[in-house]
Amino acid sequence: GEVCNVINKKYNEFLPSLQSAEDLVAQVEGLAGSIDLLKAGIENEVQRDLNVAVAEFTELKQQLERDTLVLSVLKKLQEFDAAIKDYNTALLEKNYVAAAQQLEKARSSLKMLQCRKGFELKILKALGTELTVQTQNMLYHLGEEWQKLVVWKLPPSKESSSLESVMHSELHLRTVPSKEEIAGPPVASVLQAFAVLGELHTKLKIFGQLLLKYILKPLILYPSLQPLTEEQSDVFILRFKSEEPNLDHSSPMEVFDKIKLVFAVLHKYLLNVPLEQPAEDKKDCSVTLAELLGDTIWEELSDCLIQNCLVNSIPTNSSKLEQYIEVIKSTEEFESALKNMQFLKGDATDLLKYARNVNSHFANKKCQDVIVAARNLMTSEIHNTVKITPESCVALPRLPDPGAGDHLETKKTSKLPHNDMMNLENKTKLSQYTFSLPTCRISSSVEKLMELAYQTLLEATASTDQCCIQLFYSVRNIFQLFYDVVPTYHKENLQKLPQLAAIHHNNCMYIAHHLLTLGHQFRYRLTNILCDGAATFVDLVPGFRRLGMECFLAQMRVQKGEILERLSSARNFSNMDDEENYCAANKAIRQVLHQLKRLGKVWQDVLPVNVYCKAMGTLLNTALTEIVTRIAALEDISAEDADRLYSLCRTMVEEGPKVFTPLPEDEKNKKYQEEVPVYVQKWMTFKELMIILQANLQEIVDQWADGKGPLAAEFSAAEVKSLIRALFQNTERRAAALAKIK
Repeated sequence: GEVCNVINKKYNEFLPSLQSAEDLVAQVEGLAGSIDLLKAGIENEVQRDLNVAVAEFTELKQQLERDTLVLSVLKKLQEFDAAIKDYNTALLEKNYVAAAQQLEKARSSLKMLQCRKGFELKILKALGTELTVQTQNMLYHLGEEWQKLVVWKLPPSKESSSLESVMHSELHLRTVPSKEEIAGPPVASVLQAFAVLGELHTKLKIFGQLLLKYILKPLILYPSLQPLTEEQSDVFILRFKSEEPNLDHSSPMEVFDKIKLVFAVLHKYLLNVPLEQPAEDKKDCSVTLAELLGDTIWEELSDCLIQNCLVNSIPTNSSKLEQYIEVIKSTEEFESALKNMQFLKGDATDLLKYARNVNSHFANKKCQDVIVAARNLMTSEIHNTVKITPESCVALPRLPDPGAGDHLETKKTSKLPHNDMMNLENKTKLSQYTFSLPTCRISSSVEKLMELAYQTLLEATASTDQCCIQLFYSVRNIFQLFYDVVPTYHKENLQKLPQLAAIHHNNCMYIAHHLLTLGHQFRYRLTNILCDGAATFVDLVPGFRRLGMECFLAQMRVQKGEILERLSSARNFSNMDDEENYCAANKAIRQVLHQLKRLGKVWQDVLPVNVYCKAMGTLLNTALTEIVTRIAALEDISAEDADRLYSLCRTMVEEGPKVFTPLPEDEKNKKYQEEVPVYVQKWMTFKELMIILQANLQEIVDQWADGKGPLAAEFSAAEVKSLIRALFQNTERRAAALAKIK
């Protein structure tokens, strides 16, 4: 029972809470149902209305944008139209500046229209065309006006730009506006209208070119032209008159004055117009026409002035440099006058820089003249010669004391008395012949070249430092040029003609000789300027000596070759008892002597005597050596052979010395002909060979004298034995003689 009570009690408490939970569930389900209904309602109706509203809003917004765009386009179209209307009105009234401004307005409206994306109107193309047509129309009108204002009277184009044709050029500038013009001075409005349309540059460029060609350049090029001005009631005329010029070139001062006059006229009647720049670039509105014209022609004008006026006025010697200050001053004045008229802006131009740089131009011009003169001398004929003796010299200038200032007094080139020659340096006395050259002939062009070098160095010592350095180096260049040019330019002749080779040899030795002392005379002045006392030419000496030697030795090789070639036809000097062989050998020897005689003549009075004797001696020696070698090599010499060989050798010994004719006076040559053994190394060998050809066995043994005799001095034992075997039959006496040769 107790248990039942507890259960009932619990049950009674449980029922109500169950009931309330069930009520709650029912409520929730009801609520869920009504939410579903509401959701369905929203999804079906409200959402749809909302979408419609958004779509309508977007459409309206686009409509508004479209309308705004259309409105702005219409507004621009209207602006364009109005601008074109105003332009037409202004043009009729010849109000050119206003007309041009309206055209520019129309142009900017059209630009705006063309920028609109997605709004390509067919009409835009038509408007563009209309604008182009109107612009061209306006430019045509302006061009007509310009032609009335500025009239060129030019020579027929087929005439060249000669002085005669230039005389026909005239420029007419209209000075008073014609009656029907109302707006402002015509020049200003026409030019401003051009400026607004951006066409002014082209117009001024054409005008500038005509001005250069027909007025400015002729004034620079023809000294006789004078500008002539004439003012009439409504026109100003610029033309030329011609006067006899005093000089080939006008002075820069005269030219500057003429050109200033032309610019002054233009400034007064045409160009003194301030310009309004085209609307879009509002940089600096105060550009004048003069400045624009100056920009287009100044460079060409200043080039022409430099090339045809200033270049010619550069002095050619340093004494005239002082006077050049005037030219610099007048160039400065010319430029400042053009600046005042506003043709030029900014500072020193090329023209003034050129004038101020006169020292450098002077040096350049001088150096160029020196090199051109030197080159002409080098390419002239070598064979026109002058005689040089130990007494002759390029006059050295009297040298100043180290501190005696720079002004040197030169002595004219002449044969100075010896006491002057010795003053190479003020205290030291040298033997008069220390630096003397042997008597010989050199090309007159080389003597002139040396004089040019001395003159130029002398000029250098009197010049400014910069110029001095340049001139010094151009003298060095003369010699380097000689070294490069002469051997190449005269190459063929130096190879073919022995006389030219000899003269060239002398030329090189003469130059080398002068280069030893050339820097020395001017060293006080030059050393101060050139670093490390580099005022010297000594370094060039070995090169010149080598150049002379190589050329002459090459010629000697040619001559030696010819001698050997001629002797090769002598049939080895064997079997001389055969008539034909003997004739061949005799002819060969005659030819060699003839060749030597001819050389002796062409080198006569040309080569220094000692060089002459060495050269001739060497060549005669070549012939003798070859004959000795051939005869010594023979295996069999009959008695008749020996006689004929002896007579051939006698010809050489008798005629050989006669080829030595170093001097034109015959009696003076005897001395050198007697000294032949000194110059011909194998002379005694040859004489000994002749003795052997004529001797008996005993005489040969005596000449040998146990290896101490004259024969032993010239031939070896083997050579003597070989000759004995060839000359004598094999007998006991021969055997005995051979035994003694050892």
